[in-house]
Amino acid sequence: MGWFSFTQEIAVDLGTANTIIIHDDKIVIDEPSVVALESKTGKLIAVGEKARQMRGKNPDNIMTVRPLRDGVIADFKAAELMISGLIKMVSSKNHWFVPSLRMVVCIPSGSTEVEVRAVRDSSEHAGGRDVYMIQEPMAAALGIGLDVEAPEGNMIVDIGGGSTEIAVISLGGIVCNKSIRIAGDDLTDDILEHMRRAHNIRVGERTAELIKINVGSALTELENPPEDYVVHGPNQMTALPMEVAVSYQEISHCIEKSISKIEAAVLSALEQTPPELYADIVKNGIWLAGGGALLRGLDKRLSDKIGIQFKIADDPLHSVAKGTGVALKNIGRFSFLIR
Repeated sequence: MGWFSFTQEIAVDLGTANTIIIHDDKIVIDEPSVVALESKTGKLIAVGEKARQMRGKNPDNIMTVRPLRDGVIADFKAAELMISGLIKMVSSKNHWFVPSLRMVVCIPSGSTEVEVRAVRDSSEHAGGRDVYMIQEPMAAALGIGLDVEAPEGNMIVDIGGGSTEIAVISLGGIVCNKSIRIAGDDLTDDILEHMRRAHNIRVGERTAELIKINVGSALTELENPPEDYVVHGPNQMTALPMEVAVSYQEISHCIEKSISKIEAAVLSALEQTPPELYADIVKNGIWLAGGGALLRGLDKRLSDKIGIQFKIADDPLHSVAKGTGVALKNIGRFSFLIR
């Protein structure tokens, strides 16, 4: 397949932290949403993991850009170059001859018309002939395997890099939703600020991300606690090297405010939920998806706080991408879901 095919179909989860592309029901690209550009000309140097490795280590003639902020496109040109670069990576792997692409791209449920247009334009300039949009919570529900067309309420909390999407789904539509710009990036920023303030050590974005992955926790007491994570970096005042061991309890305290905002948003969405659907949600539980679902103890904390069981999707990092792929395969059936 590929050499003489005039239309190729891909599903794109255009995320703040990572972009995932599905082709033929397989994840063919899972790369950081980063591009490296020449400072003077704006010419693309690298995209994805190669660009991420340059981040924080680049000389003046190279700039690294994250085109998406808070779940939406912040740098239109860089986003276009990133999407084009990632699509070229797919076609080189699959030996495509691609005059045109049919694409389904997922977008945050709280996107404005301007933000939707930015995603559509970037995708079209990157080679998309037919570009369809699906809202992230709906894609997550499809990826988890829920029957979105059933007359039954299901609640999804999708915690990505730039935004947290909360939605109640029934009869193929989003009955109520809440989208907040508090998510994984904010937890990383909390950790950055904490390391500066509490330990007087300067760390970069990548190190803060590694702290979150290794010892991030939503609870101060865990049944299987991780070992302390050792951080190396310069002292802010003297620039001399420092070594600091960070515990999960410490990180739990420093991300407390951001987690509380996510809690409040879930409660706000539940307040808007019609009583019949609320009863279904209590019975079915609430699904957690996105990278934030992997934060230690988050499901237990939310379950204890709200009184409804929270369940982590089988593959939370790829739930939205898989659901976008399901929508792509069934465009006719799910046309009412796609903008």
